Amino acid sequence: MYYQTVLEKAESLLRPIVEELGYEVVEITFAKVGSDDHLTFFIHKKGGITLADCERVNDALDEPLERLDITEGRAYTLNVSSPGLDRPIVTDRDIERNLDTEVDAFLLQPVQKKQTLTGVLKGYDAESVRIVVKGKPTTVARSNIKKMLPHIKF
Repeated sequence: MYYQTVLEKAESLLRPIVEELGYEVVEITFAKVGSDDHLTFFIHKKGGITLADCERVNDALDEPLERLDITEGRAYTLNVSSPGLDRPIVTDRDIERNLDTEVDAFLLQPVQKKQTLTGVLKGYDAESVRIVVKGKPTTVARSNIKKMLPHIKF
């Protein structure tokens, strides 16, 4: 219950501060890592996140965290990070952020005789996503997607 309460306070009190700086808050976590508690903000902006961005958000959160004392005096470590290139695309916000980019969709059941589709993510609704695979629009039921990731080219 303690971890959930701190997380809820971080969401309601601190998310607006980060968003006011021009960053999207992708996720906030508060969990025990080893013997320490960690409050982590995963942030995004178009063009990617730099170390300077993480420092800017960290600095902006320092004073409010001290003043609001959302952990009721308990020690914790504040982390600010990019969600990473290989973060799965799960939520509608994730899909929005990745529209018109190339993705890999790993399927539970084959579509076009393939277990994995690589193509440009073009749209979605509550039931499906639309991916253009080699120029051909393809609709895939969201329930058939085991995992969807941004396509990374090496």
